[in-house]
Amino acid sequence: MNLSLTSWLERLAPGRIGSVSLPILFAGLLLTSCEKQQDTSSPKLAPTTAPTALTDWPITRGSPSLQGRVHAAVPKAPVIEWTFPLESPGTAEAAFADGAILVGDAMGILYCIDLQTRKLRWKMETGDTIQAAPAISNGRVFIGSGDKHFYALDLKTGDKIWSIEGGDKFSSAPTVVTSPDGKAEWVLLNGYDGITRCLRAEDGSIVWKYETKDFINGTPAVIDGRLIAFGGCDQVIHILNLADGSLANKIDTDAQITNSVATIGTTVYSGNHANQLVAAEADAVKLTWIYQANEFPFFTSPAVDDRNVYIGSRDKSLHAIQRSDGTRVWTFKTGGRVESSPIAFDDGIVFGSSDGRLYAANPADGTELWRLDLGEDLTASPVYAQGRIIIAGGDGTLFVINGSKD
Repeated sequence: MNLSLTSWLERLAPGRIGSVSLPILFAGLLLTSCEKQQDTSSPKLAPTTAPTALTDWPITRGSPSLQGRVHAAVPKAPVIEWTFPLESPGTAEAAFADGAILVGDAMGILYCIDLQTRKLRWKMETGDTIQAAPAISNGRVFIGSGDKHFYALDLKTGDKIWSIEGGDKFSSAPTVVTSPDGKAEWVLLNGYDGITRCLRAEDGSIVWKYETKDFINGTPAVIDGRLIAFGGCDQVIHILNLADGSLANKIDTDAQITNSVATIGTTVYSGNHANQLVAAEADAVKLTWIYQANEFPFFTSPAVDDRNVYIGSRDKSLHAIQRSDGTRVWTFKTGGRVESSPIAFDDGIVFGSSDGRLYAANPADGTELWRLDLGEDLTASPVYAQGRIIIAGGDGTLFVINGSKD
């Protein structure tokens, strides 16, 4: 059964749909939340790096640095190539590898869909909402669920290989890395129980753990293959040593951080609940700069390119901020809140809005390149693979979008 967003919310909150704004209620149910002195120097900008394989999107934001960067031209004249019906609202970013789209939904179902045949290969039911992207590596799928479990599955069959149980839900996506000695594959995972875990991909055993004092919603970003960075509801950007999980640095911010950071070189970018986008060096005591918006917080993960940082806000806008000094470059207004994390092509920034449209903006000046009306609330983030943009909608439709590159 393919439930509409309204029907699904009515099941969870009967009698409230008429008295509460639908986008507000949807955000309250599905978005995870938490209950300075500026350094005005202008750092030398590090270049962005391309995803490992442009044809795939195996982990959230395209690469372990979580840049949301696509070194390709944005598709022109986009059209919906095909769709696939999910059984409930699409709440999570997809992943793509080995010809398969992997995406979760609000009812906790993980789907494996063949890109060429457009048919379901398999599906696996967890016990609660899947809020974040899976990771795909070496024939395995790694996925967390609101049922407090994190799973490793066989990519071909969907069979469970192993699972672990946490103290609370897993609302962030995992990052898969090679161990510093090059001998093993590790899975980096943050939990809503406030614990960062480094697991052996082979069997889920613990390599190390790091505990914070509050919830964690964002994915660990990898810096230079030696550090990881993430923000938490404790208002801190944590910098850990990848090898053993020991604390390398803590950088205080003004508010709770409820999504993933982005990194370039040793610079970390993060939005927070004080309506700020901040930049910090991994080894610094203070923030490099603070971009202050209006009264609405940033809920998306940032995307970055060689010049700017891009982040969506509940003020219905996408903001472009200069990486060097934190000054505003432009804002792009939509008809709804922007809670869909943007991805940065060479010549276009693509993101969704709760107004049901997928947009592309010119990174130079914020002018609109195109818009595509999908007719569903777009809270999930888009991904790019095999020349297609893939995004899940709030009424339970997975959209595969194609376009001319000329």
